[in-house]
Amino acid sequence: MMAATQSSFWCFALFSLYVYIVRGSFTIANEDRKEYIVYMGSLPSDPKYSPKSHHLSMLRGVVSSRSYTRSFNGFAALLTDKEAAKLSSDENVVSVFRSETLQLHTTESWDFMGFPENIDRNLTGEGEVIIGVLDTGIWPESPSFDDHGFGPVPKRWKGECQGGSDFKCNKKIIGARFYDGSTGGSSCRDTIGHGSHTASIAGGRPVKNTSFYGIAEGLARGGAPSARIAAYQVCSTIGCSTAGILGAFDDAVADGVDILSVSLGRQQPVSIEEDTIAIGAFHATEKGILVVQSAGNSGPMVGSTASNAPWLFSVAASTTNRKIMTKVVLGNSKVLEGYAVNSFKLKGSQVPVVYGAETTSDCAPDLAKLCERGCLDKNLVKGKILLCQSSDYLVDAYEAGAVGLVAQKSPSTPNISAVLPFAISLLPSYQFELAESYYDSNKKPTMNILTSHSKKDKDAPIVAEFSSRGPNVVIPDILKPDIIAPGTEILAAFSPKSSPSDYGFDKRSVFYNILSGTSMSCPHVTGAAAYVKSIHPDWSASAIKSALMTTAAAGRMNTSKSKHGHNEFSYGAGHLDPVKAANPGIVYRTTYQDYINLLCGMNISSSMATKMSGLNITCDDKKVQPLKAKDLNYPSMAAQIEELPLTNNTNGAEFKVKFTRKVTNVGLPNSTYKAKTTCHHTACKINVVPEQLSFKALNEEKSFVVTVAGKNLESMVSASLEWDDGIHVARSPIVVYAKTMSV
Repeated sequence: MMAATQSSFWCFALFSLYVYIVRGSFTIANEDRKEYIVYMGSLPSDPKYSPKSHHLSMLRGVVSSRSYTRSFNGFAALLTDKEAAKLSSDENVVSVFRSETLQLHTTESWDFMGFPENIDRNLTGEGEVIIGVLDTGIWPESPSFDDHGFGPVPKRWKGECQGGSDFKCNKKIIGARFYDGSTGGSSCRDTIGHGSHTASIAGGRPVKNTSFYGIAEGLARGGAPSARIAAYQVCSTIGCSTAGILGAFDDAVADGVDILSVSLGRQQPVSIEEDTIAIGAFHATEKGILVVQSAGNSGPMVGSTASNAPWLFSVAASTTNRKIMTKVVLGNSKVLEGYAVNSFKLKGSQVPVVYGAETTSDCAPDLAKLCERGCLDKNLVKGKILLCQSSDYLVDAYEAGAVGLVAQKSPSTPNISAVLPFAISLLPSYQFELAESYYDSNKKPTMNILTSHSKKDKDAPIVAEFSSRGPNVVIPDILKPDIIAPGTEILAAFSPKSSPSDYGFDKRSVFYNILSGTSMSCPHVTGAAAYVKSIHPDWSASAIKSALMTTAAAGRMNTSKSKHGHNEFSYGAGHLDPVKAANPGIVYRTTYQDYINLLCGMNISSSMATKMSGLNITCDDKKVQPLKAKDLNYPSMAAQIEELPLTNNTNGAEFKVKFTRKVTNVGLPNSTYKAKTTCHHTACKINVVPEQLSFKALNEEKSFVVTVAGKNLESMVSASLEWDDGIHVARSPIVVYAKTMSV
């Protein structure tokens, strides 16, 4: 159901079919009218302007299902295709696009990043930070959201507690809203678990002795445990309505959140003016709100990240130093080890085993070995452990009466463990072959599936296989994702109303669960951003983003163990380091005007830029200088080379790219930074002018130009620039890549 939970890997195909059926039936029943979003940009400054009246006059009798009137301008309505086309030609409209259903994309993880519980904090400042979470809602009774010891709600908070009749806010959860729309929601109470999980990773208070039935036991805590949380329920069991998402952005901006955490999104990128989250985030950025979004779970394919706007903080997922594994003990005492989070204990030390191939006479042998649907004889399976070449039919195994399942893990699935509905272990191919060999050589084979255990992963951090990759196919000269954070096998709060494995027959109820996905890495960055914000309350969203990016640990990523490479296109600036981010020395600040200049540089018309920004924009006048994406004052540098110039040089074609940047001193008043460059390419040269930046005061700005030149570029050049004053090191990744790079 959720593209960012563990069920992404075991239930996604079934959920996609469910969504197709549910949404398909809606479309058939309303084939003349479909829900469209009419985006009209910023709200006009005229106090006499009434957005709702304007919307109604444009609709001319068609009922609007939702108007956006608090932070930007637009509405959602059921329209025919002809009506939508007519509205798209209206001079007041930026874009008209179909409303869609998007998908949902900790004890050990914070310590793994070097961010211990006893780190120095500004508790007063942290209590003033408000984190907005767009997700499936929140479970307010969770110990992670208890408000014991919390002071009064920040006076600037303008939001409300509209969580439904069964929902109460407190001094920790200070706001709640739900958006019924096409998701069918009627409360902000989380009955799925995903929203509680992400909210607790970002801002959950410390809770001792948490675990999943004794597995991964420890202290569960968020990155900013004293921060306040506002929950916006935009997702339900059928997905996340884009109309509801825009409604949540509209409210959250007006409510007064500081940071928005968005662990959901598309599976494929779209243009900025049709990207619901990019649109909402654009208006949030205008108000100084940092929007953190999961990069997506469509990896390892390159060009798969759907979080591409530069004003979004896009987060990839890495592994942590804790792996959860499930052992299988064969009757001959040999021990195999597979992937699964198993809390079930089987009766007896050894249980009879039957191979799927021997449970039927009606199925072809190859299908029977897979335990395919219809191939299992309940009389032969009941009470036994089933051995299968695939885990695709685990529901059938359960319904046939199997007490356990030992299956071969598909090589294409990630090497991570998920919570499953009964005793299961998924063995790598070479270990499954050992299980097969043991079965074939014994007349009465037996096995036992043990409860899961934690072990040290010495290879971490590695980019998770499911994590979406760049390059950015929407704005090629902006490097995405921006950063990487822990996203596998994370223990955090959950809803006791939801099955921990997402299987209906699994009736277990838990307050803490183990999930994986970029949905889990996103709130790690949100929590770190809240921590930095608490120490530097006057910093802009772009300054906080820069601090987290330039202090990220790229060298910490274990690229030698990664199957798919892609380097910066998979982890951006590097691995999150919250402690260093609190004192970055210098930052790259990007203003709202810079983004407007970028829109003009992207050949967006003056009229569209005016409608989006609410300002009177003429893209070619002196006040608005069209800006190329590669020259946006961004903490990373990227350039796509459309065509390499021809040359007679036998060593290959030459390339040369210039980047302009400026940094602001936020470290020591009197400081001098020296440039250090690194290029991981045999024929690459980097020149920085000037090579030294001397500051005499805080908040002083200095500009510089970086030139990357080389030849024989086959796919990409990976490089970096470090500014070092002896105390601080601010690092920017640099990527120059050919358009022909496979996408």
